[in-house]
Amino acid sequence: MKKMDYQNVKGTQDFLPSAELVRRNIRRTLEDVFIQYGCRPLETPILNYSDLLASKYGGGAEILQEMYTLSDRGKRDLALRYDLTIPFAKVVAMNPTLKMQFKRYEIGKVFRDGPIKPGRFREFTQCDVDIVGVDSQIAEAELMVMALDAFDKLKLDVTIQYNNRKLLTGMLDIFGTETENINSVVLILDKLEKVGVNAVVSELKGLGLTESTVGLIEQFLMDPTNTHVSYFKFFSNQNEEVRQGLEELLELNTYLEYLEVNKQCVFNPFLARGLEIYTGSIYEIFLADQSIKSSIGSGGRYDNAIGGLIGTNDKFSTVGISFGLDVIYTAISLAKNGLNEGTDVDYYVIPIGTRKEALLVANDLRKKGYKVESEMGNRKLGKALEKANKEKIRCVIIIGEEEVLNNHYQVKDMATGKESIVRFQF
Repeated sequence: MKKMDYQNVKGTQDFLPSAELVRRNIRRTLEDVFIQYGCRPLETPILNYSDLLASKYGGGAEILQEMYTLSDRGKRDLALRYDLTIPFAKVVAMNPTLKMQFKRYEIGKVFRDGPIKPGRFREFTQCDVDIVGVDSQIAEAELMVMALDAFDKLKLDVTIQYNNRKLLTGMLDIFGTETENINSVVLILDKLEKVGVNAVVSELKGLGLTESTVGLIEQFLMDPTNTHVSYFKFFSNQNEEVRQGLEELLELNTYLEYLEVNKQCVFNPFLARGLEIYTGSIYEIFLADQSIKSSIGSGGRYDNAIGGLIGTNDKFSTVGISFGLDVIYTAISLAKNGLNEGTDVDYYVIPIGTRKEALLVANDLRKKGYKVESEMGNRKLGKALEKANKEKIRCVIIIGEEEVLNNHYQVKDMATGKESIVRFQF
């Protein structure tokens, strides 16, 4: 019989207990923060109609190329979700009786047939929060502060870059960019920090933009004052989108300054978030030490998606943020900040010829709320203690025949070496 060559599908991975403990810790930490901010849990299907995910209010052409598609026995066109945003928008569209403001969080697997790099896979877990029904930039401010809170609890130092799509697209309009080219230009500008000004200008020329337009965009990229709000005030009288974008940006700034997080939140006029879904404020979260170059969280305002799915021009004020659990896990592994150490076992029970009695003690401790592992093999005491040390289990319980006869057991603190006797009726 031929031996099978077992391997994971490219872009997927298994997580052994040592890794999965860290991932669950990250997930619990994020979920606790989401709940603390008044978010309610929601779960949506992984499997969706492809028409829903391919909607123009979805991820845009770039993501649609990465969408996993399939069909069922009824020959219906289906797809695996590539994010949690459009399934959420669908829920709001299908449930008009939901009371606003509606704040939800969801943690779940998503799938993209895209390039693989450190912290990026084809099957990965997103942790999302979205708010519907708040026009004010206070919603963006709350999500940005929530993100800083979450990463503080995860012991990761981060910076949030933010911008406004209206501001950016309005400026491009002033520079003479044709409407049909604006999204392509936005995607190119989004690469600025990765590839530099020269490469961006070269790509812009390849789009067939006029020499004048390319020159004005290059001037915009090179101007040393382009991170100052005053730079955009000059243009706000020339374009309504710039005026609205600047107004929203100033409102957001007042909240960030008042909450004293403006040093961790940095305005980046070229942050574009290539997805066409965004209509206003956008932001991306980066590690301060740049040990991972790509963002570890992102989001923004997308007021047209829900109305678009219903088939109306109604605006539903919607803003969201998404954290990539897998890339956060990679960041924590690189940082070695303590979240990846040890086990969540409270007691490890080691029987010495007393298996039944060991099970009795383990069962009693579990009823009291402790997490307990009982040694069920024939591991000798020395080897069992070695395992406890290796897995950083703090307390070990040793039960031999003498302990059973005297109705007690020994508890050994592996950190201090201290031993104590606990009375127990066998």
